[in-house]
Amino acid sequence: MFPVELHGTRARTLMWAHEHEMDAAVLQQLRNIARLEWVHGVRVMPDVHLGIGATVGSVIAMKDAVAPAAVGVDIGCGMESVKTDLTAADLPDNLHSLRSRIEAAVPVGFQAHKDAVDVGKLGAEFAASHGEAALHNRGWDRFWDSFTSLTPEVQALEGKAHKQMGSLGGGNHFIEVCLDEHDAVWILLHSGSRNIGKELAERHMKVARALSHNGALVDRNLAVFLSGTPEMDAYRRDLTWAQEYAARNRAVMLALVCRAVRDEFAERPVRFDKPISCHHNYVAEEVIDGMPMLVTRKGAIRAGEGDLGLIPGSMGTRSYVVRGKGNPESYQSASHGAGRRMSRTAAKKQFTVADLIAQTEGVESRKDAGVVDEIPAAYKDIDQVIAAQADLVDIVATLRQVLCVKG
Repeated sequence: MFPVELHGTRARTLMWAHEHEMDAAVLQQLRNIARLEWVHGVRVMPDVHLGIGATVGSVIAMKDAVAPAAVGVDIGCGMESVKTDLTAADLPDNLHSLRSRIEAAVPVGFQAHKDAVDVGKLGAEFAASHGEAALHNRGWDRFWDSFTSLTPEVQALEGKAHKQMGSLGGGNHFIEVCLDEHDAVWILLHSGSRNIGKELAERHMKVARALSHNGALVDRNLAVFLSGTPEMDAYRRDLTWAQEYAARNRAVMLALVCRAVRDEFAERPVRFDKPISCHHNYVAEEVIDGMPMLVTRKGAIRAGEGDLGLIPGSMGTRSYVVRGKGNPESYQSASHGAGRRMSRTAAKKQFTVADLIAQTEGVESRKDAGVVDEIPAAYKDIDQVIAAQADLVDIVATLRQVLCVKG
């Protein structure tokens, strides 16, 4: 059944979704992307929905060019997960205490740590619990020393970036405790590069829109940088740093959550498997159709043969651990989640707190007006999204949420 081709595009566009399932604005946005002269091809995931400039759920292969909007403002946003040796039988009937402990350990929303996390100490703890150095605890000095190489406009933000390392953010970011089909307990989290990634992205998007070669674009939000130019070099430098920040941020958060779990179950040692981690807003250099390309995945994960990935649903449904099949037709990619089926504004107008309570029954979570826009009904059916990409990934584990932390 899939993929299907989107007709009327300059660059070949293959989709793991049907046109009748997409709004006209989404289809037009995809055609705008495929019209760019630098685009070799576009691949569209089943969680596709409207984005700024570039569509969320799109994979774009470009020759000697990259559009910052095809990465998005949350550079390096992605997922991290780890399986524990706890089971459902170990969990208390009421998980409020554990949620409170996690929320005390990890700042949410616009909040940050009062002082930067002592990564050396945390890394030692986390490594001991894993039997290996699972936290990205090497190269921290090198990483932070390179902050001075970033665009001058963000230099005053270094202190804030330090304190936001190991924090969640808001919106669709989350920390969850889940159970798999065998009742094993997993920790799953979703976050990105926090304010520093957003600041870097927005500054480079502004620079790109002002470049003369982007003057005739139908959507100036699709402005591109060209290889061999100082603007491209500056963007790639800052992008690479922000992608690393996002990965380190998730590693620190996971370590903090694992510490909270160990403290909650202090009567027994808790062991953790090796974490699974994946970006879903990023740029990579890859060979596509035998040619070197810059590939942007915005709301999509790499699903190369054997690659482990994480595809979450909404806060009251299911999430999936998957293994990539390496399908070249999708540029070895898969969806990053369920994908929104309605905007946040529409969700707030249509649903109430009572609806949220009903749809998150059995999940220990916030159930107030501040997260109504994250109600499960605002998202596509995750099971349908997974079924649509059966040729892209195999299911390794199915996770159901029992606890969810949101900002």
